[in-house]
Amino acid sequence: MKSTWTGFQSPLAAGIDAFLAYKRALGCCFRVEELSLRLLDRFLVAHQITALSAITSDVVDAFLASRPRHAPRSYNHLRGTLVRLFDWLAAHDQFGASPVRARPRRSTRARLPFLFDDATARRLLDIASQLPDTGGTVGRGSTYRVIFTLLYGLGLRVGEVARLCVSDVDLTRDLLVIRQTKFYKSRFVPFGPGIRGVLTAHLARRARPSETAPPSTPLFSLRSGRAVSPGTVSLTFHHLVPHLGLSIPEGTASPRVHDLRHAFAVGTLLRWYRSGLDPSARLLQLSTFLGHVSPVTTAVYLTITPALLDEASARFERWAHAAVTETTS
Repeated sequence: MKSTWTGFQSPLAAGIDAFLAYKRALGCCFRVEELSLRLLDRFLVAHQITALSAITSDVVDAFLASRPRHAPRSYNHLRGTLVRLFDWLAAHDQFGASPVRARPRRSTRARLPFLFDDATARRLLDIASQLPDTGGTVGRGSTYRVIFTLLYGLGLRVGEVARLCVSDVDLTRDLLVIRQTKFYKSRFVPFGPGIRGVLTAHLARRARPSETAPPSTPLFSLRSGRAVSPGTVSLTFHHLVPHLGLSIPEGTASPRVHDLRHAFAVGTLLRWYRSGLDPSARLLQLSTFLGHVSPVTTAVYLTITPALLDEASARFERWAHAAVTETTS
């Protein structure tokens, strides 16, 4: 029988609670990290570690060894959680030097995300619109076309789209209200005429004559008024991918629904380059639009593509030419 969680009990209890509170005050979810720290706490209690001074590098190494993680990414995440905890405790004079001496494992399996371009995204939307109604679903094709349009056109997370309600669509100000985000913060996401037309048509299709939908009504519902789940959206996406006839470059992962968000971020950066704007000066705007805590998180989405390299190289050449001309004149 699984034991009930009653809080941290080890000598690190107060420090862990303060660390988690600090991270969540910044808007971080830290759910998985808390579970990792619960494991550390239980390990310390089980091994009768009763003082902070007894938490040595050997103890931390023993804890890591007790949690076999075969995948480098999983191991590095666990190790990284410990590093952040002890570094924060040291910075706040609650612990001495970090006892984490284990090195991160090298990952050779990392693959680049598949980045949809406009033509491929249009094929996805066209194929999605042809999905038949099955198992009592209603408007399955048109609904998924709108869902994938928002994922690619606005860079939303799958969960954010699935949780949208009718009241979250503001056609007066042309924006979506995104609630219950990954970082516990709501945000406004503006949209242009194209998305406005898609949403207006979707609301018109799902409305019943002489009825006004309650504000809490899910925007995307296929059966019995229940909101479509993120998992169902992902499964449907994977069902459609083989019909796209994609050529996946070497070193690139198979397409995931989250790659539509990656494509939005990279596409935005590319448009800035081509418009003569400075991407580095506008990265905070993209970070805010995507609902990230900081631009550091956004940078993870900015996969370097040949098109981006061409634009960056062309800009550097123009800058270098101007600098040389000014120096020699």
